[in-house]
Amino acid sequence: MERAHESAVNDRVFQTGVRKLVQDSWQRSLSLSLDPARVTPDRTLTDAELRGLRNQHPLAAVLPIVHNLLIRHAFDVGLLVAVGDETGRLLWIDGDRVLRRQVEEMLFVEGADWSEGRVGTSAPGTALALDRGIQIWRAEHFNALAHPWSCTAVPIHDPDTGEILGVIDITGGDQAVAPQTLPLVEAAVAAMEADLRIARLDRPTGFSRAHRLHVSPPPRSPRVVAASMSVLGTDNGRVHCGEGSVDVSPRHAEILTLLAWHREGLSADRLSTLLSDQGTGVETLRAEMVRVRKVLALLESVHTIASRPYRLEFPFELDAQRVLAFLDRGAHRVALGAYRGAVLPGSNAPGIVEIRMEVSRRLREALLSDASVDLLLSYARTEEATWDTEVWRACLELLPARSPKRAMVVAQLARIEGEIGTRRNILQRSRS
Repeated sequence: MERAHESAVNDRVFQTGVRKLVQDSWQRSLSLSLDPARVTPDRTLTDAELRGLRNQHPLAAVLPIVHNLLIRHAFDVGLLVAVGDETGRLLWIDGDRVLRRQVEEMLFVEGADWSEGRVGTSAPGTALALDRGIQIWRAEHFNALAHPWSCTAVPIHDPDTGEILGVIDITGGDQAVAPQTLPLVEAAVAAMEADLRIARLDRPTGFSRAHRLHVSPPPRSPRVVAASMSVLGTDNGRVHCGEGSVDVSPRHAEILTLLAWHREGLSADRLSTLLSDQGTGVETLRAEMVRVRKVLALLESVHTIASRPYRLEFPFELDAQRVLAFLDRGAHRVALGAYRGAVLPGSNAPGIVEIRMEVSRRLREALLSDASVDLLLSYARTEEATWDTEVWRACLELLPARSPKRAMVVAQLARIEGEIGTRRNILQRSRS
């Protein structure tokens, strides 16, 4: 029987000229005596066992990120999103309901083991085996039951140890392996790993291997560690670094934002001008810089700010810069999911206003020029675009003629026009 399976696989290689990556995976599958005609994942878990695995798994903390960036959009495009653990066991599956019932025939269900060692070549199993993001097209699956479907999967790593925590998989038709799908999932994984790191900051013992084994790590000398700060949708900054974090005042958040944006450094005169139309004053600025340095000294690392010019001498990233990086990679959906609001919205500092406008403009232009209608509608519903007639009109143009969503868009455009008319009348009466 095993020889017959190997012969069938060799015939497929000869007939289709399959990719070497897939051929190697097929050979690994054959070496495990897997049957390409049927799926044999291990026993189905009870509800209690599955619930226990979910509750204990670190990826449970970032499921809202998965839902926001991937799952809530999967319903509209006929896709499934699955999250598995480091062994390939599927812990969560969500998305198109019809597709979910269809894939149950090949036992693609929550609790099933879809590692390469159990079902052969598949995106989640092979991504874990190779520790890299991959796409598997229809007949590239080792098992014939999976041939109607395609999938893209990317491993998720522990941001502290680099160990594989699990895998995220997109399954469906040809759209599941579209050129933009792999970078989209990779960007989503990057956002998950970043949020996982932030979520651990308030836990003194973290998730490192040393802590799990209840072994105290050796004392460490002061070191330079990359830091980050959230400035989207908030006026008070919070600097994150390693396992520590510290709150900063609105003024210190402005200073750090400007220095992060101008990595080459800023003179005292230039920085004071960017902080205030009237100029904060060099002496006042110097006093603030002393306070900023004291705040950064609270972190368990060496974070210094050079003078002449003022310049950050350690890696420092803003969440706003992360949004722009996602846009540059074409991951518009992930960028919108990471965009939690305007940069330091309460700040009137000229330099901050300029940064705020640049981030907002680049996000708006990218979505208007190259976003799907569903993504553009998601943007239109944000506070920033609620009254943007160009965005709503673009949605109307992209929607199919018989789409039930057109009525909502037309109603919003009418609402905007009505509000503009009301304001115009008030202005005219005030002038008369």
